[in-house]
Amino acid sequence: MLMRTILIILGLLFSVSIYAQTDAVATAKKPADTEQDAGNPGLHQKIKQRFIDGRVPYMLPILITLILGLSLSIERIIYLNRAHINSQKLLRDIEPDIVAGNLDAAMEKCRNTRGPVATMLLQGMNRAPYGLDVMEKSILSAGNAQMSLLERGLTWVSLFISLAPIFGFFGTVVGIFMVFEEIEVAGDIAVSIVAGGMKVKLITTISGLIVAIILQIFYNYIVSKIDNIVYDMEEGAIDFVDMMLKSGYYNDKKL
Repeated sequence: MLMRTILIILGLLFSVSIYAQTDAVATAKKPADTEQDAGNPGLHQKIKQRFIDGRVPYMLPILITLILGLSLSIERIIYLNRAHINSQKLLRDIEPDIVAGNLDAAMEKCRNTRGPVATMLLQGMNRAPYGLDVMEKSILSAGNAQMSLLERGLTWVSLFISLAPIFGFFGTVVGIFMVFEEIEVAGDIAVSIVAGGMKVKLITTISGLIVAIILQIFYNYIVSKIDNIVYDMEEGAIDFVDMMLKSGYYNDKKL
């Protein structure tokens, strides 16, 4: 949670910084600098110029959407990488303790292991003395709670994927309206007015679509990692229940 907050704050600060830089360039850039940059502009300068051409008030929401979406996506990826463990190794480690009927030792190993699989097995062992049905329900409830933690923040990333093109289309529609106003003032449909204006106004739509594509790639990658972890959780739960049954824990009436 702390890491997510830090990433979001850094993203907002970065977006404000970009806004200040581009606004300053748009209003205070000297003609000599313009001629020098036009000769061989770098990639950074090209992106900045496109940002200015798309009008800062319309491009800024798209930029904020990108930064916030990337911040949440990176936070989720880091969290999921830490949550993903070798569940089969954990089961092999606790199997001798379960066979020996020493659940306390097995629970301690689960406490010292991070990730949703270890948490789920720990809850199952805590409820094991109350019967097999209670243990299975406890494992299921713990698994559902862990899945909610794994998917936290994904709704926001999905929202940003939807908002980015909307912001882009909004900027384009406003830009088209302004082009028609210029045509009305000029009293003539000049090709230079229409073509030049439309080229600039479409920048917001293109930017919004690019942001949506980038965030969609991150979103699908995160979903695939969650699916892998959920599969490990389900497989680990089945193996753990089988292990408890084969150990004779319930056959010996250890309730």
